[in-house]
Amino acid sequence: AAAAEPERFGRIVLAGVGANLFRHDDSMLAVADALDAGDAGQPVARYFLDHAARSGTDPKALARLLREHRPEVTAENYARLTMPALVVIGSEDFAGPGDPLVEALPDAKLVTLRGVDHFSTPKNFGFLDAALEFVGAA
Repeated sequence: AAAAEPERFGRIVLAGVGANLFRHDDSMLAVADALDAGDAGQPVARYFLDHAARSGTDPKALARLLREHRPEVTAENYARLTMPALVVIGSEDFAGPGDPLVEALPDAKLVTLRGVDHFSTPKNFGFLDAALEFVGAA
C-alpha cells in the first residue's frame, strides 16, 4: 500500500519482514502442503494449524492463501518509500535478518529483538515500545 501511494504515509512500521522479501523461492509451498495434510511436524505449519484450530479457520484456506501468486516487490518499490520507516524483527525470525530491507529503504531504522521469533514479535513489548516511540516521534 505504501509503495502504491507513498504520499498517504507519514511513517511506516514493518514488523517480521526482512531478507525474506528478497528471497524468491517456494519455501512457503512446503508449509501449504503441510497444512493441507494436517502435518504439524514443521514448526511454521504447526503455528498455522494451531491458529486455525483456535480461530475456527480452515487450514486448507490458509494453504490456498500461501500458494497465491503475489507480485514481486522490486528495488523501485522500496526506493519509493522515502518516508521514515522502522523495521522490527526478532533475532530468531526466519524472515530475517532485517538488514537487507533497511539497506533498500531510503530512510529506515532497524530494531532487532534478541531471542524473539517471527510469531512472538507482534506481542513483544520491545516491538510495541519501539513502534509506539517511532510513530509518536512524528
